[in-house]
Amino acid sequence: MELQGNDSLEEFSRRLVQLGLKGYVTDVMLRPEQYQLLQIEAPAVAPEELRSAARYQIKEMVDVHLDDLTIDVLKVGDGQGRAASQLFVVAANNAVVRDVMTLANALQWDVRVIDVQDMAQRNLQSIEEPERATCALMISEGRQTLLTISAGRELYYSRRLDLPDGFMGMTWTAAITEQQAPLDAYTPVEEYVPGYAGGGYGSDFSTTGAAPASAEQSDIDRAQRLLVEVQRSIDLWERTWTNLPLAGVKVFAGERSDELAQWLSRDTGQTVSALNTGIAFKALGQISAADLPLCLPLLGVLLRTEVRKA
Repeated sequence: MELQGNDSLEEFSRRLVQLGLKGYVTDVMLRPEQYQLLQIEAPAVAPEELRSAARYQIKEMVDVHLDDLTIDVLKVGDGQGRAASQLFVVAANNAVVRDVMTLANALQWDVRVIDVQDMAQRNLQSIEEPERATCALMISEGRQTLLTISAGRELYYSRRLDLPDGFMGMTWTAAITEQQAPLDAYTPVEEYVPGYAGGGYGSDFSTTGAAPASAEQSDIDRAQRLLVEVQRSIDLWERTWTNLPLAGVKVFAGERSDELAQWLSRDTGQTVSALNTGIAFKALGQISAADLPLCLPLLGVLLRTEVRKA
C-alpha cells in the first residue's frame, strides 16, 4: 500500500512512477471525506435530464456553489417499487476530481471509472449472501465509519456514523461473565443520546453524573453512542423495507472484528459476523493488518460489475 502522506501531487506521482505503476488501466475510488452521498426524491424528468434536475434539487443540501461540484446519480436499490421514487446523488468537489485526473495523466493511466466507497462496500458485503438484505459496518482509525444496507447486489441505504477519538483502542463493552446474559440474548438499546438530531449525534462524548466514572466505564459509555446509531439504522430499515428482512450484519474492525460482532450481536439481537472476503480474495492473508483497512474498500471496487452508460 502506497500512501501520498504529506507529499505534493507531483512528488506522489513521481514516487508511483518509480514503483513501475505507469500506463495501467485504473479504477479509482473516492474516500467518504472526498464526496457526499445524498438521497433525494427522484425528479419526474427524462433519463437524460436526471443529472441537471438532481443538481438543482441538492442546492440546499451542499455548502459549496453548484458550479464547483461534479455530480452523478445512482438508483436506490433495484429502482423498483418504493425505490423508484428515490435517487442517490454523489457530489464531489471539482478540485477532488481534477486531482484524480492530474495524477492519472501524470502516470498515463486509462481511468475506467471513478467509484465511491459506499458502492465498494456494497460489493464486499454481497459476497456471501448476494440476494438477501445485509447490513455492513466497516471501522478503522478515523472519526467516521460507513454503514450500508444492500440487497440483491444493490445499495439501498448508506449512512456515516461519527466515532469518538481513539475508538479503535477503547473498551467497547463490559466483560461477559457466567452470571451475565449469553451472547445470543437480546439486550434492548437505550435511547439516551442527548445530542441526537437529524440522523446523527452530537460531538460531546463526555459523561455526566455525580460520581466520576472509571476510564473503562467512560470508554463504554462513549462506545454506546455508536451502538445506538447502528440500532436506529436497523430500526429504520425494518420499518421502511418490510419486504426485505435483514438477514444479518457484517462487520470489519481489523483484529477486533470478532469482538465487534459479539458486542453488536448481543446488544441488537441481530445475527452479526465478521466480514468474510477470503471467499473472493484468496491472497487476503498476505496483506498486513495495518494495510487491510485501506485495501478492503479497494478490493470492493474490483468486484464492480456495472457498465457505465454514456
